[in-house]
Amino acid sequence: MQNLTLLDGQKFQITIQRLCHQLIENHNDFSNSVIIGIQPRGIALSKRIAEELKKIMPKAEINHGNLDITFYRDDFRRGDSPLLPNSTQIDFIIEGKKVILIDDVLWTGRTIRAAMDAMLAFGRPAKVELLVLVDRRYSRQLPIEPDYIGIKVDSISSQKVVVSWKELDTEDKVILISDNKK
Repeated sequence: MQNLTLLDGQKFQITIQRLCHQLIENHNDFSNSVIIGIQPRGIALSKRIAEELKKIMPKAEINHGNLDITFYRDDFRRGDSPLLPNSTQIDFIIEGKKVILIDDVLWTGRTIRAAMDAMLAFGRPAKVELLVLVDRRYSRQLPIEPDYIGIKVDSISSQKVVVSWKELDTEDKVILISDNKK
């Protein structure tokens, strides 16, 4: 296995800040916008984004929630062991709001499709945008593209992108793992 670090340290934090400033440009004071992190790994990014937005705009009310997509996945019944749901935490109305869905890595697009299905159980938003830390291009199975991108990675299906969070994994880092078997 060969590991290539794509993002870490100060660049990781600068990327989060840049994404926040892009959100502010499009959503102003967030009075008509909400942030929803997709479980499991999108929650860490959405929390970080919400915290950074509160630092930049201390007077703004940022509605932030978590969305469990377990039972909306198209592979729900395909595994050897049953999927265990996490908990959805959305204590605000999304009807008529601009929703920013957040996930750590966009690859095939299937997770985002499941998230959009799950989100509709909470109302019909005026608009849905997608923010991802890593956009893995060239492997999309559904026509889904992010509105906000931390970094773009050109990778093949045998490679894996791993995002580590200091809150969960001791450090902020994005790694591309390649199997060097030919």
